[in-house]
Amino acid sequence: MTDHVRGARARQERIFLDGVRGTRPAVPVAPAALADAARRTLSRAAWAYIEGGAGLESTMAANRVAFDRWRIVPRVLVDTSGRDLGVTLFGRRLPAPLLLAPIGVLEMAHADADVAVAEAAAATGVPMVFSSQASRPMEECAAAMGDAPRWFQLYWSQSTDLALSFVRRAEAIGCDALVLTLDTTALGWRPRDLDLAYLPFLRGKGLAQYTSDPVFQRQVAGDLETFERDSGRVTPAAIATLVQLSRAHPGRFRDTLTSDAPVAAVRRFIRTFSKASLNWDDVVFLREHTDLPLLLKGVEHPDDARRARDVGVDGVIVSNHGGRQVDGAIGALDALPHVVAAVGDDLTVLFDSGIRCGADAFKALALGARAVCLGRPYVHGLAVAGGRGVAEVVANLLSDLELTMALSGCREIADVTPDRLVRA
Repeated sequence: MTDHVRGARARQERIFLDGVRGTRPAVPVAPAALADAARRTLSRAAWAYIEGGAGLESTMAANRVAFDRWRIVPRVLVDTSGRDLGVTLFGRRLPAPLLLAPIGVLEMAHADADVAVAEAAAATGVPMVFSSQASRPMEECAAAMGDAPRWFQLYWSQSTDLALSFVRRAEAIGCDALVLTLDTTALGWRPRDLDLAYLPFLRGKGLAQYTSDPVFQRQVAGDLETFERDSGRVTPAAIATLVQLSRAHPGRFRDTLTSDAPVAAVRRFIRTFSKASLNWDDVVFLREHTDLPLLLKGVEHPDDARRARDVGVDGVIVSNHGGRQVDGAIGALDALPHVVAAVGDDLTVLFDSGIRCGADAFKALALGARAVCLGRPYVHGLAVAGGRGVAEVVANLLSDLELTMALSGCREIADVTPDRLVRA
């Protein structure tokens, strides 16, 4: 059990008492220092992929500016000695209004990848949203979590059979909700990755959900019947890539190294990933094929939120993919009040993109989000200290949120209302 479960005061006291003994936190507390520590740990390619955004990265900057447009107005002389961060989402009581956002290719940050994050999420009681682009299969992560809450994020591929197979697997492992990501029907233009000519999927990274899936395996087996090897020039880099593909593919390395299956799997993924024609009919189809609560991630326009309500989904996640898809887009927090106003209590509205501290979470909650999703910071913690680093980042953010609430005169999440903010 991490300190945030016992309260922010206990966490502060433990950190300061450890300091008396000469021990500092496992990961830096300040978000900028945490990111810098992660940068020093990661390879250039990993840092570019995790931290990069689309184009000039102006949408990433807009996410931060959007938070700065709002200021908290504290109220005083309120008894906040008893504080409760708990919320209920889709029938499950959670200790805090926080989820770990779906992030792919976590093996670039740490060898234990998604499993380390799953264990940290279970220890803190915070739901982890499994990514379609995970480095470990969802079943392995679920096994590490026991009965702790978990959700699944779906990228709808060009194979409907494969998409439905992912959904069935998510149902089988006890996911509480399904998140359909809408804003990645194509990869955004990301200069950091392009300058390094590096896309992790082409090296077999982030494909664990696919290579562990029976439908995908059958598709690859069919491809192998007519497989033709690349006749291009053999280079040291190409050989190194082949070794990476073989290590990433399920099975014994000495077997996969001499097999065409790893290359065939990557080729199949390239042909399968992302459905540019994704539309509302697909959402209706998915709604008809699962009883799980269904949320749409990437909604920023109020008309899209209304349409989501009308087709029977259960929630939306206001998000611009952390600035990774459309350069020059609206800051996600700027979109949040309009989406909330459009759907009222008809849909559960969550928020993603740009959360870095407790004050950020407070502002998003005050503007109507039922919970927020944390992204890059927990990956920074993973890079610095593995699963322990993830748990520390979660504990820090929740302690910060609890103290922000208390010092603003809020005892529980229901007290965090729009009148607690003013426009700067």
